[in-house]
Amino acid sequence: MIARYFLAAMAAGLFAGVLMTPVQYTRIVPLILAAEEYEPGGAHYVAPAGEAAVTETHSHEHAAASAGEEQPRLLGRFWNTVFFNLVAGAGFGLLLASVSFAFGVDVTAENGLIWGIAAWLAVQFLPSLGLPPELPGFPEVDLVARQIWWVTTVAASGVGIALIVLRKEFALRLAGLALLISPHLYGAPQPADVTSAVPAFYASEFTVAALATTLVFWLVLGISLGYVLDRMRKTV
Repeated sequence: MIARYFLAAMAAGLFAGVLMTPVQYTRIVPLILAAEEYEPGGAHYVAPAGEAAVTETHSHEHAAASAGEEQPRLLGRFWNTVFFNLVAGAGFGLLLASVSFAFGVDVTAENGLIWGIAAWLAVQFLPSLGLPPELPGFPEVDLVARQIWWVTTVAASGVGIALIVLRKEFALRLAGLALLISPHLYGAPQPADVTSAVPAFYASEFTVAALATTLVFWLVLGISLGYVLDRMRKTV
């Protein structure tokens, strides 16, 4: 039983991860590259007064080297993205299968879409209400504080959704709703200074694009996991 879930999760996760890469390169990567132009060394970077002389000294070297470095940089980014998507896909596939096994509710081809939506809400959408996806060049908060809040929110959201959807008792559903709300009442860590040289419309586009692409990922993962598990059940 456990081996079946493991193999199904790995297969579905790797498939979803591979499919995620072209989607990201259509919507996500162009926005990241545009935002990086506003970081130090980028074409649109405006140096503070103390850095102006240094920036002027290196501007010609940067312009001359950028054309030759762009292709290797993109190739490196591409393979790093593929690797990360495969690892993330396999990991999230195992997570989804583990939740299904723990609650005793099978993921099938028919309900895989619902599993994908629920996972997207818990892992992507609800945490983004406090910590939206961020582009390079925006103010950062302490990484540990961000990670603690994000992990706590994902766990609370996942359990909360499970209680609301899978349990019929009013008290448990009310507890699930409380779990959904509690991390946001506490509040996510925020930077003291929110100013950035990156235009604000890039940030809004990136948030929408990130949530949309991850929704595609979770839908594909849920449906794929259900399909693979259905095929395995028929062969047993």
